[in-house]
Amino acid sequence: MRRALFRANKVLAGIVHDTVALEGNPFTFPEVKTLLEGVTVGGHKVEDADQVVNQAASWRLLFDLVRNGRFGLDRATAEALNALVAKGEAIESGVFRDGQVAIGGTEHAPPPSDELPDLFQAGVAELESCENVHEKAICAYLFMALHQFHWDGNKRTGRLLMNGVLLSSGHDPILVPVSKRLEFNKRMIEFYDSKESDGMAAFLVGCSLEKTLTTVPTGEGS
Repeated sequence: MRRALFRANKVLAGIVHDTVALEGNPFTFPEVKTLLEGVTVGGHKVEDADQVVNQAASWRLLFDLVRNGRFGLDRATAEALNALVAKGEAIESGVFRDGQVAIGGTEHAPPPSDELPDLFQAGVAELESCENVHEKAICAYLFMALHQFHWDGNKRTGRLLMNGVLLSSGHDPILVPVSKRLEFNKRMIEFYDSKESDGMAAFLVGCSLEKTLTTVPTGEGS
């Protein structure tokens, strides 16, 4: 676990850059690195800078939870991570939504809000019964993305939960590089439409840190 945490923390700026870039954030990797070093970067919207800072904070919280043995696939953890991920972006962050949401590009309709608590409890129970760590982790992400438990930041929150499962078991995290943004978006739409997870799962397995170190900026030498 310590090795996996060390490797992930070493490339935190790259993780944050690629994560926010998937959301359309225009910050470049050098600008993300500069901002995370505590130096302001001009020429950008305040909300774009806030998204970078909040994403870094969510990963640091994840590292802390894993390091101290407090990470779990539970509602409290999901809400704590979403509180940072969607801060300033959602109607309300850090809570399950109490209204309906839609996903652009697909006819998939997330479940009504009054069904979410029971769906989450049942889904987590099923996830915890999975013995294969990578399968459990990827299914946790897809579960969060499919049901859209929060007002916003569901995929980002789901990927944090996925990586919490992996890091807690000593595995490298799965990180989607911005170079694969188009493929990621296409496969997510296919997943929403078909509810078939094989294609998305295969894509995510190919995005493990060990396999993407050549594409994720490391920031080494700092």
